[in-house]
Amino acid sequence: MRRRVLILIFILLIISITFIWAEYQKTQTVKLDAVEVREYQGQKLSSINDFRENSIKGPQYINSSNYHLEVTGLVENPRNYTYQDIINRQNYEKVVTLHCVEGWDVTILWQGILIYDLIKESKPLNGSNMVIFYAYDNYSTSIPLDYLKNNQIIMAYKMNNATIPPERGYPFQLVAESKWGYKWIKWITKIEITNNSDYKGYWESRGYSDSGDLNQNYLKMIDTYGR
Repeated sequence: MRRRVLILIFILLIISITFIWAEYQKTQTVKLDAVEVREYQGQKLSSINDFRENSIKGPQYINSSNYHLEVTGLVENPRNYTYQDIINRQNYEKVVTLHCVEGWDVTILWQGILIYDLIKESKPLNGSNMVIFYAYDNYSTSIPLDYLKNNQIIMAYKMNNATIPPERGYPFQLVAESKWGYKWIKWITKIEITNNSDYKGYWESRGYSDSGDLNQNYLKMIDTYGR
């Protein structure tokens, strides 16, 4: 008799737990994949698919679970961030048009972090004035530190409300507004703070302008750095 009572209690306990768990699940928000938006505050947006593939080694595929972003160089406090460390920060969004030297352009709603907020955590040393960005495919480019600070430049992880796909630079792409597309580095893995104004990135070492400013020819001329 006692055994039957214990079995009955056990069965009732299982039923109760199952019911409570089912009711709890109903209250939880289920995250679905974001849908790309094509309009923002009345402004028409390009599609993610409007980009042309022109990376130096083709799309790169990075596993965010073991991804690390290194911030190093002339800094007091070198840092190393995971993907979650970055996307769980205060995020910002703005509509910016990317202009490619090939003659095409896309207008996208970008969402991400202010790259200078990340850099200042490493406490750049006096005299540091340039930032070199490195990508997973060994691409690189350099940009003045003041430009990143004064223009509130975003390192994006979303475009048009959807996570940036691998073909477009997942996990992170620099939104280098007012600069030619070759400055919009994708698949960022390392950020180096430096005082080396003579650094030549991938395209800069092949004759492209060091500044990459849209108001100048992208081919090497006397640019804003005076070289």
